[in-house]
Amino acid sequence: MKYLEYKGYTGTIEYSPEDNLLYGKVLGVMGLISYEGETGKYLEEDFKAVVDSYLADCRAEGKAPMKPFKGSFNVRIPSTLHQKAALKAMESKTSLNNFVAEAIRNQVEKESV
Repeated sequence: MKYLEYKGYTGTIEYSPEDNLLYGKVLGVMGLISYEGETGKYLEEDFKAVVDSYLADCRAEGKAPMKPFKGSFNVRIPSTLHQKAALKAMESKTSLNNFVAEAIRNQVEKESV
């Protein structure tokens, strides 16, 4: 497993040989939410605890927690690539959004095999 998952949040798994410690951070939220543990089990427990703490803090402050990887993002590409992709999407009778989503899906699935 490369990442930890809990309540829609994803966390990294890193190792510090100097400290003989596993550590990580929650991805996709502003600020640093980190956790650590001497074993995988303790790392996962601390990850879940910091996510729960983050959600509780948001509730206490009356603000909505950040939703990581909500499904929309801006991509900056050269205008010539944008034009080529838009034309290719039109030729395929699909939207540019669907065209890009399919290209990403193909790349991710290719790397997962």
